[in-house]
Amino acid sequence: MARSTFVYVTYIRTTPEKLWSALTDGEFIKQYWFGMHGESKWTAGSSWKLVSGDGQIFDAGEIVEAEPPRRLVIRWQHQNKPELKAEGESRCTMELEPSGTAVKLSITHTIEREPSKFIEAVSGGWPKVISNLKSLLETGSIVLQDPYPIESAHSGKA
Repeated sequence: MARSTFVYVTYIRTTPEKLWSALTDGEFIKQYWFGMHGESKWTAGSSWKLVSGDGQIFDAGEIVEAEPPRRLVIRWQHQNKPELKAEGESRCTMELEPSGTAVKLSITHTIEREPSKFIEAVSGGWPKVISNLKSLLETGSIVLQDPYPIESAHSGKA
C-alpha cells in the first residue's frame, strides 16, 4: 500500500524530561499549540484527543506507545474536516534523544495512502506548533501568536 510521510526534526535546549512534560501536559500544550490542548492519560492503550478552547475535538485516537521520556506513538485521526477524516487513521511518532545540552525531537507522521491531504495539512501545521514549543522552552515565550492556523494546519495551505 502507498504511504505518505512527514518528518520534522529539531533540537531544543532542554532536558528529555522537560520536553516530555511539555508534550504531554494538557495545560502546557495550550501555551504553544494556539490554545489547543491534549487530553489523555498518556499511557499505551489510553485515548487521546486534541481539543480547541471551545471544546471542539480536532483530532482523536489512541496512545500506541509511551516510553517517558523517550518515545510517544499516537494513532491519530483528524475529526474536524470531513475530507481529512475520510482518509482514516495516521500514526505520529515522537522520539526524544539527548544531544549535548539539547534534545533532538523527531516527529514522523505517516498515513497509509498516497497522496494524502492530511499529510499535506500537518506539513504546514507541525513546523508552527514545534517552533512555538522550542521557543517557549528556550526563552519562555512563543514566536507565533496568531489564532490556531486551521487553514494551514488542516488544509495544506501554509
